[in-house]
Amino acid sequence: MTWSPFTGTYCSGRGGQKIWMESQYLKQCLGDCLKKGLAEVVEHRPADPIEYLAHWIYKYRRNLDEEEKRILERAELEEERVAAQAELERLKIEEEQRKLEEQRQAELEKELAELEAQKKEAERQLQQAIAEVTDEPEEPDESEPGQTDLPTVIEEEEEEEEEGEEEN
Repeated sequence: MTWSPFTGTYCSGRGGQKIWMESQYLKQCLGDCLKKGLAEVVEHRPADPIEYLAHWIYKYRRNLDEEEKRILERAELEEERVAAQAELERLKIEEEQRKLEEQRQAELEKELAELEAQKKEAERQLQQAIAEVTDEPEEPDESEPGQTDLPTVIEEEEEEEEEGEEEN
């Protein structure tokens, strides 16, 4: 003989095993629902307990479905939040890269301006040096070293002519 918790009686033979399997099924599928529903029936003692229990089970099932729906919605919201956060991080990284690129571009422009200024200064110095070399003064500058006080050919001829005239 086997005790059946569902019927509350002892059963014998194969029928007892079948009832025990059915009670396991009922415990697994309806255990919490029936416990809570029967507790509600006992607490409220309605005039029609079967109808009350039927409505309560219907409401219980609807609440389970809604809770499952809320859980799925929360999971979707969490996925969306994670995706939005990843997108925000990606945008921050892009913004930082853009700022670094702008800073690098500004530094390159500054270096270019400095190089152009150096080039202009070098060109100015080169032009000045060329002007100094090509624009030699016609009169020798006595303050410059390397100038000699030797008479030129024209001066020598003039002196010889003057000496020849004096002798005559």
